[in-house]
Amino acid sequence: MTAGTAARLERIGTGGKYVIIPMDHGITMGAVKGLKDIDSTVDAVTRGGADAVLTQKGIAPRVHPNKNGAGYIVHVNASTTIGPDANDKRVTCTVEEAVRAGADAVSFHINVGSDHEPRQIEGLAELTDDASRLGIPVLAMAYARGPGVDGSDPESLGHAVRLAEELGADLVKTGYSGDADSFEHVVESTRLPVVIAGGSKGTDRETVEAVRGAMDAGGAGVSMGRSVFQHDDPEAIARAVSGVVHDDLPVEEALREAGLVVEA
Repeated sequence: MTAGTAARLERIGTGGKYVIIPMDHGITMGAVKGLKDIDSTVDAVTRGGADAVLTQKGIAPRVHPNKNGAGYIVHVNASTTIGPDANDKRVTCTVEEAVRAGADAVSFHINVGSDHEPRQIEGLAELTDDASRLGIPVLAMAYARGPGVDGSDPESLGHAVRLAEELGADLVKTGYSGDADSFEHVVESTRLPVVIAGGSKGTDRETVEAVRGAMDAGGAGVSMGRSVFQHDDPEAIARAVSGVVHDDLPVEEALREAGLVVEA
């Protein structure tokens, strides 16, 4: 890892732990709740303790004035939910374009096990090569996703995170297997820091319990989108998640300190 890559990794995390809020969903799902006024959402989640936010390149002018000193990641491939195949992510940005947009890192989505896996393997391999020349970290969003693939199976998730390391990523995001014991296999499958996805919005307790389980298994944090940016109080849920990741708080204490109701 170059000095530049290491320095930029520090801009998107704290002490090797990461609370990243991806908000690239506008290209995928449209201007859904939390993304219409993305400026305010970026401000809220970073005030709540997010280390970095993530968007597509065109949203950069709305991120920088509102991110409160947090890091910025540009996502470089995409698909839509109304297109022919949401798993068919296509390249939307080069590393050079991301740098011009003020990115500290880039991210790439790969669906391991899908029909589009071969093209996405090539795309991630090319991206890590381009990024290494410029000292830009790569976050691989490596999901176990495709026909007959169980997206929460620890063996499949372990394969996905290992693939990210094999292709030269610096940080990897994947799905959560559902409990700390099974997620240990995922974390042990790579030397990369592993962060979990949030998926669709659940209860506050479900969100924070997943974070606690991932951290107990040796995870390095989260890259949670809808669970945070679609929350009625994005700042509060970001603070609760950050409390677990960065302060090692138990679930109830994290929720309480964030001002969220602790469900019975």
